[in-house]
This record gives sequence, structure tokens and C-alpha cells, in this order.
Amino acid sequence: MTKKVVFIILILLLMVSFVVSLCLGQMDIPVKTTFLAFTNFFGLTSEINVLTEEQAAVLYNIRIPRALIAILAGAALAITGAVMQGLFSNPLADPSLIGLSSGASLGAVIAIVTGLTAYGMFYMPMLAFLFALLSVSLTIFLAMKDKKIPPMMLLLAGVSVSIFIAAITSGILTFTNEHNIREFLFWTVGGLDYRRWEHVYLAFPPIIIGITMLCLLARHINVLSMGETEAAAIGVPVFKLRLLLLFIASFTTAAAVSVSGSIGFVGLVVPHIMRLILGPEHRLLLPSSALFGAVFLLLCDILSRVVIAPMELRVGITTALIGAPYFLYLLKRAQKEGLF
Repeated sequence: MTKKVVFIILILLLMVSFVVSLCLGQMDIPVKTTFLAFTNFFGLTSEINVLTEEQAAVLYNIRIPRALIAILAGAALAITGAVMQGLFSNPLADPSLIGLSSGASLGAVIAIVTGLTAYGMFYMPMLAFLFALLSVSLTIFLAMKDKKIPPMMLLLAGVSVSIFIAAITSGILTFTNEHNIREFLFWTVGGLDYRRWEHVYLAFPPIIIGITMLCLLARHINVLSMGETEAAAIGVPVFKLRLLLLFIASFTTAAAVSVSGSIGFVGLVVPHIMRLILGPEHRLLLPSSALFGAVFLLLCDILSRVVIAPMELRVGITTALIGAPYFLYLLKRAQKEGLF
């Protein structure tokens, strides 16, 4: 299978998944009706009364924003996972390793406990975004030595910062009420329900900018993945480049986590699958991971809605149920290859 065919298949899968996501749910909307609604919206047709008032409200105000958030978050988590694996030269690396998820969780719990969520929907994602970046900055600061960021030190610092911030988060939850704990739990699991156009407007600019910049820097990631010594030998500013990539990856992931909650395993599973198909060339791996990440999260969201309908699972539960067994498979494979 040629690389061009892979990208065509991914694009077609994304289009099909998007349409299916709009059609399925507690209120099923026929594919033909959805298609006509879109062509009407863009002025391509002039069908009258294509949608009932209730169908129009569900489609335009609930399902389209939800699907777009799934695409944005899935693409962001997958591409940053591929970048982190390239920087660490380890297929088991993930953005959460450097304290990002724990920082976002602390920001979310502060917004909940202080009551800021009652004053507007933007406070929780904004605080989650801010604290995610602060935790990553602290991790990088602790790992930095003599203008170098050794991957192992970054990993150890990330684990330490994550445990420390998790302890603060747990301490705050100890003194709050049951309602706040339940609200935080739903955010921690990760979900796409109740996503609105405001969430799309909030996440779209930083995620698109981040993905674009990472794709433009793909060639430099190839150089870094060869090893720090080799990269420095050919004149690459290793420290500055690694710092830049860490910041962009963290910025992009924080934007995704701030609107979707903590959704695990997307950044681990998707890049590994695309690496098996297309190889380690990051100029192909990064955009393909972004596309497949969007498809993967859309499909997980669809599955979450239909598997126990009329109830629905949180999408973070679905990704964990799929991703955890795959992670164990990767772990056993890495043991056999002598990586541990």
C-alpha cells in the first residue's frame, strides 16, 4: 500500500466517521437528511423542511460541535504523542509523562471548587490550559541542566511533578462537597458531551496552529530521533529545538485537554499504529497520526453513544478499554526487544 493511498483512506475514513457521528445518537437522523441539511446550509440545494425543529437543534447545536471537538482533540493528542515518542526515542512515551494531565486536573478542580464554573463555561478550560502549561514548565525547569534537557531527567521530573500536583488535587477534593467531586470525576474521565460551539472557538486556533508548526518541524524531529550527539554533530541546536518542540506539543495538548478532559491512550496507540504502517519518517508520521487520531476519537465517541444506548459511556472510558490492552501488548513487545 503506497503512502498516498494511506492518506486517501484516512481522509475518507474521517469523512465517513464525521457523517456517522452526526447521524447516530439518542435521536437517529437519516444520512440522506443530514446530507441535504448540509447542502442547504451551504446553498447548494434549496430543499424545504429537510429537518424538523428538534432535529435541527440536535444537529447544529449538539452533534456538529461535539464531532468537531472530537476531531480537534483526537488530532492534537495523536500528533503530540508522536512528537513525544520521537523526542524520547521511545514508542511508549506520551504527553502525560511530563505532568500535563495532572496540571490540567488541578486547574479544573480549582475552577470547580471556587465556583467559577457557575459564572461561565470558559473558566474551567482556561484554568486547565493555564495549569497544564505551568506544570510542564516546572517539569522542564527541574529537568534542565547546563542548557540540556536529558530525556531521562525529563521523564523523572515529569513523574515527580505529576505525583506532587496529584497530591495537591486530592487534598483540595478532601475538603470539598460531593457535588464538586462528582463534577471533577466526570471531567477527569474525559468526555465530549455538552460540547458547544464556544468550545470549538476556544480550541480551534491553538490546536490548528500547534499541529501546523509541528508538521513544519517534522524534519528536525527526524534529526533529534537519531540521537543528541548525532544531531549536535551536524549543527542542530539541540537544546533550543527540544525546548521549542516541548513547548508546542504541550501547548497543543493543553488546548485539547482543556475542552475534552483527560482522554488517555490516544497519543500512545495512534502514533504506534501509523508508525507500523508508514514507518518512522516524521514528515509522514505526524500528519497521518493527526488524521487517524481524529478518526479514532470520533469512532470511540460513536461507540460510547451506542454501546449501552440510551445511556452513554464517557469517551475516556472507551479509549482506555481499547488502549490499555494495546499498551500491555506494546510493553511486552518492548521487553522482548530489550528496551526494558
